[in-house]
Amino acid sequence: MAQVLDGKQIRDQIWQEWKPRTAALKRPAGLAVVLVGNNPASEIYVRNKVKACEELGILSEKLTPPDTISAQELLDIIDGLNHRSDIDGILVQMPLPKQIDSRAVLLAIRPDKDVDGFHPMNVGNLVANIPGPRPCTPAGIMELLRRCKIPVAGKQAVVVGRSDIVGKPMALMLLHEHATVTIAHSKTPNLQEECRRAEILVAAIGRPAFITKDFIRSGATVIDVGMNRLNTPEEQTRIFGDAKPRSVIGDVHPVQVAEVAGAYTPVPGGVGPLTIAMLMVNTIQSAEAHQR
Repeated sequence: MAQVLDGKQIRDQIWQEWKPRTAALKRPAGLAVVLVGNNPASEIYVRNKVKACEELGILSEKLTPPDTISAQELLDIIDGLNHRSDIDGILVQMPLPKQIDSRAVLLAIRPDKDVDGFHPMNVGNLVANIPGPRPCTPAGIMELLRRCKIPVAGKQAVVVGRSDIVGKPMALMLLHEHATVTIAHSKTPNLQEECRRAEILVAAIGRPAFITKDFIRSGATVIDVGMNRLNTPEEQTRIFGDAKPRSVIGDVHPVQVAEVAGAYTPVPGGVGPLTIAMLMVNTIQSAEAHQR
């Protein structure tokens, strides 16, 4: 029977380890979250992040400019946060409105306050394996693998997806832990065949239940990064059949994965809690560095 990798349990372990470090700070760590407009999914993510801050004793400040804000006005907000000594981390929730250049916004955040790990300086540190804030989702996955005692060194790993947020940094982190890594994506020929080689398969392609059992090597560890909503009963019946349906699923088929994998992350309750946990870790580490 496949092992279910419980992200909530690992998150709780991480929080218990980091609470004493939060308490030891000279002043509370401070995280500013900028949420532009009223994207419902983004609002849920931000609410969960603010709740995590409360549980760990991190001061959080939520800024909610309208979606009509100009690029310069948003850059001015970030500049103000860059200069505040009580703010250790700045997070700008994506996606941003069309009139805003997301790349310019990420560049505007001070690298030492970039708790998402997206600034080019921090990306360079990741490539060179130099300490610094790491993108939260891949970092959480590495914690999951380590704490669940799933070997990485010498293993064949396939990452499906090439985003700057998950796919690329995930591949680098696995490589730094001595896995042999393939990055696959929508243009990869023989995608099923590539995935079936994987002893560790990370799915981050953004398509509900796309990774079926035909993509999964028997006994593989399958990490599902996707978060997709099923909007119709027909979609739910197609995927779950007679089983009890769910309205939110990942990129991996939620029924078939249990038939083939050796271990897998559920959706929800797998990778998601660890993404927020690592955001908290990055914020606390930033506060420690600022208070040295």
